[in-house]
Amino acid sequence: MDHTTNSAKEKLRKVSTATIATCLFKKGLKKQFIQDVKPLKQGKPTMVGEAYTLRYIPAREDLNTIEVFKDPKHLQRVAVEECPMGAVLVIDSRKDARAASAGSILVTRLMVRGVSGIVTDGGFRDSAEIAELNIPSYHNRPSAPTNLTLHQAIAINEPIGCGDVAVFPGDILVGDDDGVMVIPAGIADEVADECLQMTLFEEFVMENVQNGRSIIGLYPLVDNKIANEFETWKAKK
Repeated sequence: MDHTTNSAKEKLRKVSTATIATCLFKKGLKKQFIQDVKPLKQGKPTMVGEAYTLRYIPAREDLNTIEVFKDPKHLQRVAVEECPMGAVLVIDSRKDARAASAGSILVTRLMVRGVSGIVTDGGFRDSAEIAELNIPSYHNRPSAPTNLTLHQAIAINEPIGCGDVAVFPGDILVGDDDGVMVIPAGIADEVADECLQMTLFEEFVMENVQNGRSIIGLYPLVDNKIANEFETWKAKK
């Protein structure tokens, strides 16, 4: 599932979700920010990785008893054990956080296996413990009940909806303190290059604004004189 170059991933670790959102908007993609999902703990390194998906449907009591967790083929367990190193496990919990999508044991297992992050539009139990793990994690809000009370794992690594965004296996997820953006796999390398250039320009703008310069002509850049200044500044960088 590793379709995006490592170089592109490294570039995406240096840019913000806000910059990615603007870049995708320029390409006509307006709904790539996962809604109502936030990091359990801010200040962690930027999360970047290919999507590996898990989908839940409403639980049916006769099929979703506590006993199903004994089945080694239970899809939640399979997803945790098969999510590739460097990928991001993305869970479609139907935007329902009344029962947990996962807890600290499963997230710890993902961390130990080298997974790059976990995202759900539902909630996590053991959220304080997960927040302290060395893996970026994003959810709607804490939730104590087991997922079995509300959710039934039904499919892995198929297209899902997470926080009103279509997520296809292999799409690139980027998460920071603002939230999570989904970049279609086919344009991830292109977006990475453009976003890195946009980030350089934003650094130039911020430096000028901090020094007292007006944003008129600078942001957005419509003044040719300032454009030439930026090219000189960029060459020095």
